[in-house]
Amino acid sequence: MRRHKSLHPLSHQHHNGLALCVLIERTLARDPSPATVQRLAAKCADRFDLELINHFELEELELFPAILSELGPTPQVDALIAEHRAMEQQIAALRAEPTLQRLQDFGALLRAHIRREENELFESVQDRLSETTMQRLGDTFETRAVRVCLDARDFQPIPMSTLLQTNIPSLPLIARGKVRDVYAVGDDKLLMIATDRISAFDCVLGSPIPDKGRVLTQLSLFWFDFLKDVVPNHLISANVSEYPAELHQYRDQLEGRSMLVKRAEMVQIECVARGYLSGSGWKEYGKLGTVCGIPLPAGLKESDRLPEPIFTPAFKAQTGHDENISFERSAEIAGEEVMQDLRRLTLAIYSKAADYARTRGIILADTKFEFGHIGGVLTLGDEVLTPDSSRFWPASEYKPGGAQPSFDKQFVRDYLETLTWNKQPPAPSLPADVVEKTSDKYREAYEKITGSKL
Repeated sequence: MRRHKSLHPLSHQHHNGLALCVLIERTLARDPSPATVQRLAAKCADRFDLELINHFELEELELFPAILSELGPTPQVDALIAEHRAMEQQIAALRAEPTLQRLQDFGALLRAHIRREENELFESVQDRLSETTMQRLGDTFETRAVRVCLDARDFQPIPMSTLLQTNIPSLPLIARGKVRDVYAVGDDKLLMIATDRISAFDCVLGSPIPDKGRVLTQLSLFWFDFLKDVVPNHLISANVSEYPAELHQYRDQLEGRSMLVKRAEMVQIECVARGYLSGSGWKEYGKLGTVCGIPLPAGLKESDRLPEPIFTPAFKAQTGHDENISFERSAEIAGEEVMQDLRRLTLAIYSKAADYARTRGIILADTKFEFGHIGGVLTLGDEVLTPDSSRFWPASEYKPGGAQPSFDKQFVRDYLETLTWNKQPPAPSLPADVVEKTSDKYREAYEKITGSKL
């Protein structure tokens, strides 16, 4: 049914109110963290002060008295006034102490209130009030209604809580890498925290990727458990409640993105397993017909599956890219026996993970692992089989003969390639759509691999 023109200013405010409801629901569905609740509550309070109070006043001082005067007692009016008071109380409570439940309750009541006004009150009275009254109300609403002109930014989800850099002053910081901050916990343990930093072309960007650190940590935990019968790992716990008591005060930086691990004597070799011809391997093959010195059959195309997975070690660089080296060179660095064991473990892990990934509709093209010795035993460490350490391709879109779509930061690299940036620090910031698409890809990788929501 068409709305009477005199009610258009109030309906305009209703549209803005529904947009706020959608904002609440979508943002909390993606990130219900306390930081996001606090920012979202502040936005609701601002919108309440800017528009909703004016809306309530127009209805209670103009519309409702006109309805009662001409139509007599109307049950909807008393119910709507009661809802006005309830929402005022909810906003006051949100200002005092923002909580997830209070925010959800406010959004639910606002949506129900708007629907009741539009579908019950307006529909029932607009044809029953006299045209003179409707014209008078229309003139009043047109003059006194606050018409907020919102642009697209007002309806975009509030950015999810992100962590670009940690601050744990009670522990010594021993490393701040491209993604992880690592702290010493006594002499035999480490606290590893995956931030939301993202790097490209060996530069850390200033734009964090929401949920990236959580995805890296939660995927590693999934794979540590999946592979526990193949190789021991360094994990002690990822439950902040089980960390030393002094760390509980940093829960907001640790929850979902940190691991307490055993300290290992790390082998200075990256252990790379390749099942498909891609990346630096494809470049070398195009020039020499080999990958890390390993001869491959002639005539392979980019992204072709290899006859069998190969082990290609790399020397771990402290800065910049790791250096691909031959097995013989890796044995000179780490020892022949150690490298034989690492090759066996790397290929065993890759084969088991690749077989599982295939059941989830994902191709594990290649991946890298880090190992260390704990009590003389080779132990899997760092992160495992994440989008940062692996190439995951959607099996349904696999087509050899070129690069493949992947669950990683390709959106970031593609965007940066459009700029006139010299690929030296400082790196440019990322636009919101690139950040969002990249965050979505990381979450999609987690959900496809584990079968669970993040």
